[in-house]
Amino acid sequence: MIQDIYPRIYHNEYRDTKPAENDFILIFHKNTVLVRFQNEKLRYPTLKETCDFFCEYYYLFSIDQYNYFLAKSRQIVSPTANAEPAITLNGYHYENISIFRTAFSRHTAFAGITAHHLSNWYQTNQFCGCCGHSMVPDHRERMLLCPKCHNMVYPRISPAVIIGIINGDKILMSKYAGRSYTNYALIAGFTEIGESAEQTVMREVMEEVGLKVKNIRYYKSQPWGFSGSLLMGFFCDLDGSDKIILDKNELAEAGWFRREEIDLEDDQLSLTREMIMTFKECRLSYESLPQKN
Repeated sequence: MIQDIYPRIYHNEYRDTKPAENDFILIFHKNTVLVRFQNEKLRYPTLKETCDFFCEYYYLFSIDQYNYFLAKSRQIVSPTANAEPAITLNGYHYENISIFRTAFSRHTAFAGITAHHLSNWYQTNQFCGCCGHSMVPDHRERMLLCPKCHNMVYPRISPAVIIGIINGDKILMSKYAGRSYTNYALIAGFTEIGESAEQTVMREVMEEVGLKVKNIRYYKSQPWGFSGSLLMGFFCDLDGSDKIILDKNELAEAGWFRREEIDLEDDQLSLTREMIMTFKECRLSYESLPQKN
């Protein structure tokens, strides 16, 4: 999956530090990121390439000995709503963040999407939600502080579930409605207030395909910066009728697929695809997963 970057080591401990000239700088504009390709590998600009445009940087994390920072510009874009980014660097261009799904360098892609998650957090918390005063970054931990009312805001991580519904020798796969991603996926959804992850599984399955499930078994989790989420994967068994009642607002289609009918390969990226391939390749061990009715 995208976070599996071994033997490289990801360090997310916060440090109150400034970038050195060879540290990487992440520059986002809406859902695009400033990058270039070097020997087919994705590359971000460094401080020495961007220092004329920026006056403030947020430390993000490090991977091995390489530090990554988020740039805060004096003026990144013009006031026009649909304006193109004003910053241009020789050899660099803006790519949609979907580039992280296919980037050859896994650790670079993981750095980019994790940085985008934090960039969205900084962008949407510029002002205090309690009193409206400008927020300032704390110097001890990754937190934004209101100097007026002392409200503290930490990075938001939204829990969500990915659900592999098993019906004998078949698994339920679906396609999203109205999204750019058109491949088959599994039922998924965000956890609501006052709800356990297992309750989310049962509710989302009923809402999206009108089915009941049992034997809910935790599989694995994944940080997913594309939606600012922590994904929790579960397998479960169909309980009762296999008739699908499709929520057409959420899904374009859904159906039961036998292993030999699954025309997908492991993308080494997402928890969803790994779960599908785990079923397809008969790697789902019921003995190693606790069953619960």
